[in-house]
Amino acid sequence: MTTPVTTRERLTGLSRSPGSAKHGEGTCASGLEPDKKSACMSRRAFLFGSGAIIGGTVILTNIPGMEGEAVAAEIAGYPRQLIGRLSKLKVGKPVSFRYPDKGRNSNSILVKLGAPAGGGIGPDADVVAFNTLCPHMGGLLQATFKPKDQAIGPCPLHQTTFDLTRHGMVIAGHATESLPQVLLELEGDKIWAVGMIGLIYGRYDNLKS
Repeated sequence: MTTPVTTRERLTGLSRSPGSAKHGEGTCASGLEPDKKSACMSRRAFLFGSGAIIGGTVILTNIPGMEGEAVAAEIAGYPRQLIGRLSKLKVGKPVSFRYPDKGRNSNSILVKLGAPAGGGIGPDADVVAFNTLCPHMGGLLQATFKPKDQAIGPCPLHQTTFDLTRHGMVIAGHATESLPQVLLELEGDKIWAVGMIGLIYGRYDNLKS
């Protein structure tokens, strides 16, 4: 039986001893490198063991590809939404969905990149999801995905391109913020959206459209 894998564990590196999780509470994650051993933790362990928690926001550090910068990850209050199945994904073929609601600017993509990525899930840690509005001025990015580069852009407004293997970091262009990333969990073959890193363009709160 496949053990659930969460983006949150990949981002924090927190763990708990194997076998110590209660039924329905434990989750497991492996790092981006295939030779790393899996580590287990619970959602409760994440919430209370991940450091600074302010109103449902966890401040994460030591994230691969972020050069020690802190990242705010929203993990409380978001809906848990089924957005796809791992077996149905094909490398370089994005699947559209809306999250965290059906409201304004919630357009997002789920994609298997074919290369390990920050926050990636699945056996190859290469399945990620992002909001597709440029955080600079709301340019539409969905049609600009570049499979060979594992990037999205350039934005039609001001030419910003984002690296999807590095938590949506800016590669070039006018934007100063990373592309908002959707936090994912894998349970068997099912892929769930469970939260967000970053603010969706045009919203002062991701949960209020």
